[in-house]
Amino acid sequence: MEHDLQLRAAARAIYDACYPSEDWAPVGFEEAERFRTVHYRQAVGAALQARSVLNDCAVQPTLFAEQTCV
Repeated sequence: MEHDLQLRAAARAIYDACYPSEDWAPVGFEEAERFRTVHYRQAVGAALQARSVLNDCAVQPTLFAEQTCV
């Protein structure tokens, strides 16, 4: 994950949205990443799933007539 900054940012956004306080997760994102907590692993899994959906041409609506999916 340290080499994929976009995936890490997505995982952090998901982590922060799903676990906004200590009531939801015992540690913040940085510490959860360091210890690979279940909360962190779930956020990374969600980020990977989101990336695959966002990159799927079949799911993406065509915004412009000349736009093509490669």
